[in-house]
Amino acid sequence: MRTDDFWAVIGRATADRPGTPGEVADRAVAELAGRDPQEIIAWARHLDKVMAASATEDLWAAAYLINGGCSDDGFDHFRGWLIAHGRDVLARAVRAPDSLSELPSVQAAARTGAVFEAEEVLCVPAQAYERATGSALPASPAPPGRPDPAQLWDFDDEDEMHRRLPRLSTLFLAPPE
Repeated sequence: MRTDDFWAVIGRATADRPGTPGEVADRAVAELAGRDPQEIIAWARHLDKVMAASATEDLWAAAYLINGGCSDDGFDHFRGWLIAHGRDVLARAVRAPDSLSELPSVQAAARTGAVFEAEEVLCVPAQAYERATGSALPASPAPPGRPDPAQLWDFDDEDEMHRRLPRLSTLFLAPPE
């Protein structure tokens, strides 16, 4: 499956009818379930690649700031939320995690405490495959990666947060002393 084909499914799930990540996931499942099972497996493998490519330390730090903490599963679910917002949002966040400060929903979260997670987006291929075949999706040969938590810089170090993610830090942390 080509990258454009993978993102086209997400694009069609959000086109002309934006919704919650759960609604995006439901529409993507409905589309994929009508395809050949091998296409669903290919989509799942591409999702693994997207997850691996987005597994950066500073993006995890951004999720930590925005969500008020972020476990390893929480980081996966945060990236699911980003995927539901489309290719451009995810690509920009991977290149420059501090750019998330420009999203209106993230700006609002600084006031409301909203948490951004979308595990359901990560379950799209498994649900589509089961709907299409009645069987479980075959296991991935290489599960999606993420940085080793033991090797991460200290996300509770506010000075380092201000240095690495200045705009998000302005939204979610007190000014540095």
